[in-house]
Amino acid sequence: MSELLCPHCLQPMRGRYEGDCPHCGRSLENHNPEGALPLRTQLAGKETVGPYLSADGDGLAYRGILNEEKKFVLIKEYFPVTLCNGRSPDGALMPKDGKEVLFKTSRMDFKDLYDDLHNLTPATGLNTILDVMEENNTVYAVEESEKGMTLTHYLSLRSRTLTPAEARTLLQPVMEGVALLHKSGLIHRGICPDNILLPIDGTARLTGYGTLALRTGGSELKSQLYPGYAAPEQYSAAEFSGRYTDVYALAAVCYKMVTGQTPVAAPQRKVRDSLESAHSLEAGVPTWFSQVLACALRLDPARRMQTVPELMSALTDPNVANAMFERGDNQISTRKIMAVSLVVIFILAVLLFWSLLGGKNGRTPASTPTPAESSEGASSYTEIETIPDLVGKRYLTEIKDSDLYAGYRIVMTEQNSSEIAQGIVISQDPLAGTLKTEENQIIRLVVSKGPNLVEMPDILGFTQANAIKQLDERGIQYRMQVVENDGTFAEGCVAKTDVVAGTKFDAGKTIVNVFIAGERDDTLVASTASSEEETDSGDSQAE
Repeated sequence: MSELLCPHCLQPMRGRYEGDCPHCGRSLENHNPEGALPLRTQLAGKETVGPYLSADGDGLAYRGILNEEKKFVLIKEYFPVTLCNGRSPDGALMPKDGKEVLFKTSRMDFKDLYDDLHNLTPATGLNTILDVMEENNTVYAVEESEKGMTLTHYLSLRSRTLTPAEARTLLQPVMEGVALLHKSGLIHRGICPDNILLPIDGTARLTGYGTLALRTGGSELKSQLYPGYAAPEQYSAAEFSGRYTDVYALAAVCYKMVTGQTPVAAPQRKVRDSLESAHSLEAGVPTWFSQVLACALRLDPARRMQTVPELMSALTDPNVANAMFERGDNQISTRKIMAVSLVVIFILAVLLFWSLLGGKNGRTPASTPTPAESSEGASSYTEIETIPDLVGKRYLTEIKDSDLYAGYRIVMTEQNSSEIAQGIVISQDPLAGTLKTEENQIIRLVVSKGPNLVEMPDILGFTQANAIKQLDERGIQYRMQVVENDGTFAEGCVAKTDVVAGTKFDAGKTIVNVFIAGERDDTLVASTASSEEETDSGDSQAE
């Protein structure tokens, strides 16, 4: 058996695990939550389980150690909370009554996924799966853990958005990795800035692997979807996902990098699509680049860009992008242009026919009068009238009761928007430039109500589960991370947040950082106590 190592500092432990580590002074007692694997658990004699990190719909995550290599890793344990009753005394998972078959099939899906990834990695742009094993009536996947930061953290540190060239260069290895996944018959379904790692070597890698059930709404597992990055087909178990699902997510990540804005979540877009073009949010983004992102972010998978290589090529070369739109991918613009063109051609053809007919009868064809030349208000031709462009105008001051739009019926509805100021028109139906087909034509407008402001609840001291419930009920986006615990808070409870309780903020743009107290660090407590004793002693001597 390999030499036992401290799960905190990787130093060898001579003797048994008990008390504090003689090297780093941190506690070796088990402080992992109830139901999780105890600290120091050995898996097949090859890995040591360290502190509990997080949970999702299909498992628990721990920081772990590869004993032989003496390096930190990430250990993922298949543990679906919706299908599992916990552990037996010997550590084996116990499926719920009536869920035994589903538990087994989902476990097989989990193992098959990580076996495929184990065989596929290491590969460019993909975080490596080092080992897959079965123990305790479940499956464990061991993933590489490199020092660095997530793309989310990297973007938060920048003072400006990335240029399209910078974004494309950074994402290139990830796109290559996803293309390799697709070639192997795998779909990621969880691509987002939180799951893109930037190790110290600077080459981006994709992590956050998960099963189909985890990344699909309405499945038996508690789904894990990333708003703004999850494609619309992921929100229903009745719809199929495919390579185009990852294309949507990659385009959404690129959109975030070049605009600084997270795309509008797919369910909201399906009600009323208010996604702005990247070019309108950031003038430095070329129109062709913005069009490529828009094509890859289409709600209908059949009309969306289909493959990652196609996306990579279009984002790299404007000639490829322009050729793509020339062959009909920019369908809305093409239809509008063709409609107007056909009407104009028809009118010109009629006028030409009348002219020729007049010449044959020996009469001099009458010149076509202009509107200014027409008598008694009559014109020799029908003027082509199109729907005006109302997007971006102020509804109350520029549109409502305005004589300019007296020939239309304006129907207005309101919608929250984090990007569009209150009172500004977000979208219209019919689109601007569409032919007016009837008198008193209806134009339906969506007008911004401004951001959706929510009040931050006071969750200090709450357990992680109760904190999540409070935040979810209010529609607040959050990110949770474990921090060192000096004993002030109970393990697994909220130690602090970066948004003060009672503060009102835009729920669509703000992600609240919630810091969960980790295991109690007795060295910090002892150090604090010693300092206080020294201070008291010094005061006494002074007296």
